[in-house]
Amino acid sequence: MESLKSVTFRIANHADLPNLVTLINSAYRGESSKKGWTTEADLLGGQRVDLAMLQEIVSREHSFLIMGDSGTSKPVACVHLLKKDEKTAYLGLLTISPELQAGGMGSELLKFSEKFCAEKLHSSVIEMTVITLRTELVAWYERRGFKQSLEKRPFPKGDPKFGLPKREDLVFVVMRKEILTV
Repeated sequence: MESLKSVTFRIANHADLPNLVTLINSAYRGESSKKGWTTEADLLGGQRVDLAMLQEIVSREHSFLIMGDSGTSKPVACVHLLKKDEKTAYLGLLTISPELQAGGMGSELLKFSEKFCAEKLHSSVIEMTVITLRTELVAWYERRGFKQSLEKRPFPKGDPKFGLPKREDLVFVVMRKEILTV
């Protein structure tokens, strides 16, 4: 079991992507995701990401995939950070290995993300989307200072690259948090 002290966060490169695909899919979909509390397996089937999606993320300007590196060949955490506009950064794909969830690594990665967005992206607001039915996840982010907006966004139901909905009522709520810039 990894300890928080043995994990460092760094920008992922193209060589890291195949292992990150495995990590992200294991944390969100399928039987392996049920070891953790962030599973979407009851709401969605199929994949969460594929290699092409992650390659596009790391190739975009002002877009970063941050990974938790424990010194092994397998990453234990990751998050996508993107500068949306002059003041807003988007946070997505916050992922912790299912075996390591509920140990504080998610909170540490979120703190790192806030600092990265303030210092490197010069953002004063972080925005994310969360499926409204994931009430435990919405509550987790609220405990860390994010607030639900009134804005809702539809789930991309017609595109299997984002997953195969098991319910018709999937919708995202937009959550935001103001952060201090440096």
